[in-house]
Amino acid sequence: MKELEKNPQSTISSSQVFFIHVCCGLALAAGFWVAHHVYSLNLVFDPTKTLCLIWAIEFPVVILLFSCCRQKPEKCSYFTAIARGLLGLPVGALLNALGALALGAPVGLQYLEKTVNWSLLMSSFTFVPTACVYGSSWTDWHRIFACTKPNGPLEFMLCLPAHGAVIGAWFGAWPMPLDWERPWQDWPICVSYGAIAGYVVGMVGSFGLALIMHAGRKQLKAE
Repeated sequence: MKELEKNPQSTISSSQVFFIHVCCGLALAAGFWVAHHVYSLNLVFDPTKTLCLIWAIEFPVVILLFSCCRQKPEKCSYFTAIARGLLGLPVGALLNALGALALGAPVGLQYLEKTVNWSLLMSSFTFVPTACVYGSSWTDWHRIFACTKPNGPLEFMLCLPAHGAVIGAWFGAWPMPLDWERPWQDWPICVSYGAIAGYVVGMVGSFGLALIMHAGRKQLKAE
């Protein structure tokens, strides 16, 4: 990972993209495993504690890995990038919670803990990686997310999983208003499954694009 600290835009390779995504994916799997095998929890019957375990395991992995990919490492130390990620977690959680409430998430004290833990998990997917890499650089945030114009493998690593998580959560919300009366229709169970599925699909997609871009660069060099 030391190579990433020199110039993440130019030096990040497809193998490094694969390594970061695999670690993040394994952290997710570890969260589910710990919840089920250690605490006998799952999202359907205890979403609050399960989500808390998942984001508490996922977030440290995300922040430690993406802080290695920080922009301009000669001006921003590794620990500064970690601090930016720590600050980004609650900020991103607030934005995700407000977005969910605006789109119809239930309001009430009985839903507060569920919404908070879901929002913290979503922030780990969507906000924290970019906060570690770019901090408060509005130009980069606007280009990646508002304009959806990522540049290079690193920015696709930030963009695709984040968009995948948001789109997956949106699709996951569709069964909630249906009158099937299933336990998994409660907030935020199916939304969480959708977000996790979308996040994983986004990671696979960004790795595929990294392979294509590196193959294209090798072909141009060969010519």
